[in-house]
Amino acid sequence: MTWNESVNYSKLVFYFGLLILFLYTFRSMAIKSLISPQATHFSYVEVTLQKPLSLMAFTLCMRVATELRGEREIILFAYRIPSHDELNVWRELDGRLFILQFSIYIGGEGVHFHIPELSSMQTQLCVTWDSSSGAAAFFINDKKSLTKIFKRGHIIRSEGRIVLGQDPDAFLGGFDVKQSFVGEILDVNLWDYVLSDTEVQDTFVRKRGNVIDWETTQLNINGEVVVVDVQL
Repeated sequence: MTWNESVNYSKLVFYFGLLILFLYTFRSMAIKSLISPQATHFSYVEVTLQKPLSLMAFTLCMRVATELRGEREIILFAYRIPSHDELNVWRELDGRLFILQFSIYIGGEGVHFHIPELSSMQTQLCVTWDSSSGAAAFFINDKKSLTKIFKRGHIIRSEGRIVLGQDPDAFLGGFDVKQSFVGEILDVNLWDYVLSDTEVQDTFVRKRGNVIDWETTQLNINGEVVVVDVQL
């Protein structure tokens, strides 16, 4: 082998190694998906936090699918401290307009958005909020809602529990079957800061939460919730 042939062979091996590394990094991977097959007052999942949840800002993202329709309330995310609900995300009925809306509740107060409805097809849903400005917004399948000002200066307190599938009216209990989630939730990630619009779009490709990282977080499964692995 001549010197030039040796150099070309080394380059070929180098680029082939880069290709293998690229394919390994972006390979399809399995993640946990939570399926709640029917409404109950006892089925839920408790999520283990990777750090204390004391927040002056956050971004919460998940994939969600449900066939529940009509006036039925659905709890999508619940974080409760011993005394009250500190951070909840709901799909609920606007009693004034009699249409469905999405709501963020922080420290017992809510702000409401009229955005596209959930369906049996997976929806990529994100929520952002920043205490310094009070800016709150939803993202549905990478499209951003208008921004509303809400709970400026508030700090989301620690020492709570995160529950998926139920709304705890006590620290961990007091569930109402008529508010329980029925459907599929997966890829739940939480950050202690507001992601940029571009970062939100990248969330469901490669960006993982620093408060909840769905790939590594521990889940406490209760009741009839079924965990299946899905390929992304």
